[in-house]
Amino acid sequence: MSKPKQKTSTWIKFRKFLNDIHLWGGLISGIIVFIVCLTGTIYVYNTEIRTWAQSNYHQVDPVGKKWNADELMAKVKPEVKGKVVGIKIPFADDATTSILYSKKEKEGEGKSSEAKPEPRVGEGKPKARAGESKPSEGKPSASLRGTKQSSETAETEKPQGGEKKAAAPAGGGGGRGPRANQLAVNPYSGEIIGDPADEKTKTAAFMQKMFGLHRWLLLNEIEEPLIEGVENRKLGSWITGTATLLFLLGVITGMVIWFPNKIRSWRNGLKIRWTANWKRVNHDLHNTLGFYSCIILFLMAVTGPFWSFDWYRSGWQKTWGTYKSPDAPKEEKKPLLSIIPADGKAPMTIEETILAANKVLAYDGDLTINFAKDSTGTVSISKNRVGFFAPSAGDKLTLDQYSGEVLERDIFREKPFNERASASIKALHIGDIYGPFTKLLYFISCLIATSLPVTGVMIWLNKMKKKPKRK
Repeated sequence: MSKPKQKTSTWIKFRKFLNDIHLWGGLISGIIVFIVCLTGTIYVYNTEIRTWAQSNYHQVDPVGKKWNADELMAKVKPEVKGKVVGIKIPFADDATTSILYSKKEKEGEGKSSEAKPEPRVGEGKPKARAGESKPSEGKPSASLRGTKQSSETAETEKPQGGEKKAAAPAGGGGGRGPRANQLAVNPYSGEIIGDPADEKTKTAAFMQKMFGLHRWLLLNEIEEPLIEGVENRKLGSWITGTATLLFLLGVITGMVIWFPNKIRSWRNGLKIRWTANWKRVNHDLHNTLGFYSCIILFLMAVTGPFWSFDWYRSGWQKTWGTYKSPDAPKEEKKPLLSIIPADGKAPMTIEETILAANKVLAYDGDLTINFAKDSTGTVSISKNRVGFFAPSAGDKLTLDQYSGEVLERDIFREKPFNERASASIKALHIGDIYGPFTKLLYFISCLIATSLPVTGVMIWLNKMKKKPKRK
C-alpha cells in the first residue's frame, strides 16, 4: 500500500513544481504577452484588412467579357511609368489584374534599373517574354507561401543578424532586384486603376503600428539607444522573444497541469460552468479555453522567437537538417537559359504561357508570370491554390520562353518533410497554412491567448485573498 502513496506524493510534488513555473513565468511575462497576443490577433488579418481599406484597387464589377491577357498588356503597357516585368492573373472573376513593373528612378538617384531593353509587346500578334520570379520579401518563411503576395505595402522590417534574405528563384534571368510594384487594371474595361502602394492610408499606418508593437514594442521608433551598444529594434525583439519563450513554457506546463488525477474528472475540464460564481467561471475560462487552443498556441509560441534570437533560428534549422553556415562556400548553380530557335520563332504570348503553366499545375489558382529579362532569359511562373481550405504554399515553374518546356519545377508537396517544416516558420506563426480556415482558427486562438494573462492573474489574486484555515 505504501508504493501507490509514494507515487501519488511524487506526482503531486512534480505537479506543484510545474504549477510554480507556470505561475511565475506567466506573471513575469504577462503584460508583454498580452500586448503581443492582442496585436497578433489584429495582424492575423493584415492582408484582408489592407485589401478592404483599398477595395477599389482589388475588386471590380464583372461586367462584360474579360480582355485577352495579351490585348490587355498591349493596351496598358504604353501607359505604365516604368519597366513591365510581369503580370498577375487572379482566379476570381471580380478581382483586378495586376501589371508588375519596376519604377523608373528619379534623376540623381543613381543608375536606372533598365539596363537592358525590354521585350516588345504588341507588334502584330501580341507577344510577351516572361522570366524571373518576383523577389520575395526576404523573410524566413517566404518560401512556404511560394510567391503568393498581396498588393499591400511591404512591412518595413530590417533583417536581424544572421537572418538571410531569400535567394532569387532559379532561372530568373539574373539577380535579385527590388520588389516589383503592382499596377491594378480592370480586366473587363482595360482601365488602369492605379498602384495601391502609391496611396497612403490610415489603415496601412495603423497596421504598421500593430506590427511594430508586436515585434519590437515600438522601440524601433525611438532614435536614441536605450542601452548603449544595443539597437532599440533588437532590444525590443529580445524582450518580446523572451516573453514568448516564457509563454511557450507556460503552454507546455499548462497542458501537463490540466490533466486531472482521475479520469472521471476530465469532463469538468472540458466545459465552462456558466452558472457557477464568477471566480469559478474565470478559472474555467483559463483552463478550458487554454486546453482547446493549446496546439495552436504551442505552434505560435514555438515559432515566435525565430525572429528574435540567432541561436534559436540556427537551432530550428539544425533540428530540421536545413542549416547552412554563413561561412560555408556558396553553391554556384548553373543558370537556366532559354534556347533561341534557329527558325526565328517569337517567344510565347502570355496566353500561351498560361496554357503551358496550367498543363503542369492543373488546379484553380492565382497565377503570376514574370517576364524574361532578355532573349535567353526564362519564364518564371508561380501559382497558388484558392478556396477556404486551400494550402497557402505556392508552386513554381521555370519555362523556356520559346518552347514552353519545363526547365525546373518547385512543387511544395514534393519537397521532403524537413524542408517543408523548416520553410513553414512564418505560416505556422501567423496561421497562413490552409488559407482562411487556419486563419480563423488562429484568430480565435489568439483572442484566447490575449485573455490568458488576465484570467491567470485573476486566479492568482483570488488565491492570495483566501483566508487561512482555522485549526
